[in-house]
This record gives sequence, structure tokens and C-alpha cells, in this order.
Amino acid sequence: MYKLLLCWRYLCTRYIALASIISVTLGVATMIVVNAVMAGFTHEMQDRIHGILSDLVFESRSLNGAPDANAHMERIRRVAGEHIAGMSPTVHVPAMLGYKIGEQYRTQQINLIGIDEATYADVSDFGRYLQHPANRDKLTFDLRDGGYDTVDHQAEDPAKAPPRKPMESAGWRYRRWKNRHAITAPNATAPPPELAVANPFDAPGASAVAPTELFNPLLEQHTGCVLGIALASYRDDKGVDTFLQLPGDDVEITYPSAGRPPKPLSAHFTVVDFYESKMNEYDTSFAFVPLQKMQELRGMIDPATGVANFNTIQIRLNDDADPELVRDLIRKEFPDFAYAVSTWRDKQGALLAAVQMETAVLNVLLFLIIAVAGFGILAIFYMIVVEKTRDIGILKSLGASGGGVMGIFTSYGLLLGVVGAGAGVIGGLLFVHYINEIADLLAHATGRPVFDPSIYYFQSIPAIVHPWTVAWVALGAMAIAILASVLPARRASAMHPVSALRWE
Repeated sequence: MYKLLLCWRYLCTRYIALASIISVTLGVATMIVVNAVMAGFTHEMQDRIHGILSDLVFESRSLNGAPDANAHMERIRRVAGEHIAGMSPTVHVPAMLGYKIGEQYRTQQINLIGIDEATYADVSDFGRYLQHPANRDKLTFDLRDGGYDTVDHQAEDPAKAPPRKPMESAGWRYRRWKNRHAITAPNATAPPPELAVANPFDAPGASAVAPTELFNPLLEQHTGCVLGIALASYRDDKGVDTFLQLPGDDVEITYPSAGRPPKPLSAHFTVVDFYESKMNEYDTSFAFVPLQKMQELRGMIDPATGVANFNTIQIRLNDDADPELVRDLIRKEFPDFAYAVSTWRDKQGALLAAVQMETAVLNVLLFLIIAVAGFGILAIFYMIVVEKTRDIGILKSLGASGGGVMGIFTSYGLLLGVVGAGAGVIGGLLFVHYINEIADLLAHATGRPVFDPSIYYFQSIPAIVHPWTVAWVALGAMAIAILASVLPARRASAMHPVSALRWE
């Protein structure tokens, strides 16, 4: 009992110990915050990568692809059918996107992907990244008559997300407004009342006025396409999107033909929706068009047999399936020189490994902060042992054993670790809970965003707290505090009572 009483007295009266407690607290809190933020970023990144890539990707090594996707999928089912939940063929080629902005013609390199709208949503999370709610339920490449999201539906709090005002007019309503000045038909009539809509690219507050010019019957929609949202917009430093194109606009896509030698071909498409995964690599490069139309345009359909080529098959596995096992089974069935089979982690292995390495290095560096606190505890305890030499002699002369004296100091170290780690856990969890409010406060104070949405492409800082991580950080801090107290405790326990009493 006397050990606990002395430990508590030292804790309450030795204010220099507060320096060690604060060091432990800051180290533990920092490690919790960093691990939570890194876990949040890793989860968001993996979730979005996996959202566009299926569990497995079966690829032809030729850009022209391989014939008969159904025959290939049947072979895949024969060797791994019990593990497979769904498959969808695609065509994936590099291409060039072009459209006019005023008098300027803008071009940009893209990845053009032909998808089967009936099956593609079954093998990826493609649908949940679209901006029209109906397309999220069932994709169609037909232009819709309004109803597009005017805010970021993936935001943590959509009510606080910056509005996307032009999307109110997107779709057929916008396409009608665009074509109202084209008077080519001899029987042109006055515009209907529903055309009372302002130019969505006008300055805010512009009044919506029905056009008085004669109205030209609508030009027909070209083949529909879905663009990555960053291909047709840009985000400023306040996180607000400025649109250069809207659903209802036409774009020109230049792509290579299938054949020898490949030739550049072009076709016009009508934007029907935007794709926003919040992964900049995807949102600035992906464009999706109907699979059959892309096969026709590239000349991938054999005119004699009607069999179409494909160059990738996206494969969704059952929840309990081992992706690496299924990958190896499929690899054995097909020749390596003609096909490649990869898991979604294989496709992004370098990026995932870099994030894991960064997390590990940060943990090592931050754990050194707690180690520094341990050296502080060691120095303070040595000072206390020297200062309390006479008291130690009295305790030993009254019958306290060497183990009892050692227990006083190790218990004191444990108490410092428990208090410091406990305060660090509470502080770290509170910081994580209010991390976005703290970031907003710092941005307001400094005049610069702490978390720039134009870089990270989402509005709030993601954070995930893993209880086991918190537990290991706290236990590690307490272990360092105990180890730092062992050497001073051993010195105190080894003192002879007579020598200790003669100290002064």
C-alpha cells in the first residue's frame, strides 16, 4: 500500500514529471491522428480504385483484342466458375477528346472504354459515381431530361457541399437552349414555354427568359458517352466546380482503328452524364461509350461471322473467394503471351505499396517522440533517486525490501505512462472527431486551406480509427515509460540503508 501512496504523492508534487506526461500525451495523440488520417486516405483510395477495377481483370495483350468474349467467359467459368459472381467484356483504348470552348478548340488525351451497360454495373461500382440518380440505378446512354445532381452526392454532408448550379439545366433542356438560334427548317415554330431557361454558363443571377427567336427542331442526339467530370470541368481553390461542358453537349473523340496498320478515326458523341470517382487519375482521363458502338466504330466486328473482338473482361468474385487463387487458376488456362490476368491490387500495386511504406515511416518517426519522452522520464527518475536517497535509506531501515523500493519507481513510471497515454488517447480521438472543424479554423486563421479540395478532390479529411491501433500505441507508450524507470529503480533498490542515511 505504501508504494501506491508514494507514487501518487510523487505524481501530485513533482511537477517536473508533467514534462514527461506532456511528451507522452503529444506523442500518443499525434500517432493516433496520423494513423487515423492515413487509414482514411488508404480506405478512400482503395475504395475508389476498386470502384472502377473489378476484382480480376482479364486482358488481351493486343490492342485489337481477341474474338468472341462469350467463348472466353465460358472457358473462365469452366476453371473458376464457383468463385465468380459476374463478368463483363470491355474495350479499352487510348484516344483523344476534343470540344470547343468559345472560339478555342480544346483537346485532351483520354482512356476510352466501351462498356456493356447491362452488365458493367454488376462487376464494378461504376454506377454509384454517376451524377444522375436514374443512371446510378440503371445506366443508359440516352440523354435524360434534367434531374442531375446539383451538389456532390458523395460528400460527407451534401447540404454543405458547394452547389453545381449549371447541372440544373443539364440534359435535353440544355440541349434545346443551345439549339434555339439555329433556324434551318422552313416550318420552324415559336419555342415552347418550357424553354424559359437561362444560359447555365451565364453569371449567377442571370434571369431565365424564354427565347423570342424562331425555334429549330432539335438536332438528334449522337451516341451517348459518360465523361470523367474533370475532363469537362475544373475545381478552384475553394472546391467549387466550373463546368466547360454539360450533359447535352457534343464532343469529338479520335481513336485508333482495329487493323493493320491502325488509323486514326473520329466520331461525335453526346455527353449524357459525368463520372466522379474522386480519384484524379480516373476523373481526368476516363470516358465511357457503349461497347457495341465502339466495336462497330473501330472495325472490331467480323463482317462474315458477326463475332466481335474485346480486349478486357472485368470479373467480380464472390465475397469469400481468394482473388490470387482465382487469378492463378485462370492464368493456367490461357497462354501468357496472349493474355494477362491481374487482381485489382496487382494493377495498383506500386501506389498501394507507397502508401503503406509512407504510413510505416511516419509511425517510426512519430514513435521516436514517445522514445524522447522515455529518456525524459529516465533523467527525471535519476534526479529523484539522488534527491530522495535519504528517504530511500529510511524506508529500507524500516524494513522495505529492495524489490519494494524498486516497485515504487517502476509503479511511478507506469503511472506516468498511464496518465500520459490516457490523456493522449482522449486528445487524439477528440482531434480526429473534430479534424475538419479544426482544419476550417486553421484555414480561416491563416487564409490558406489546410486541406485543399482542388488537390485531393474531396471536401473533407477522411479519418478512420482502428481500436487495435489505438490500443497498441497506448500500450507502447506505457511500456516505454516502464522501461525508462527500470534503471533508476534498480539503482534505488541496490542502495545500502546505512550509506543512504549517511548521504547528507
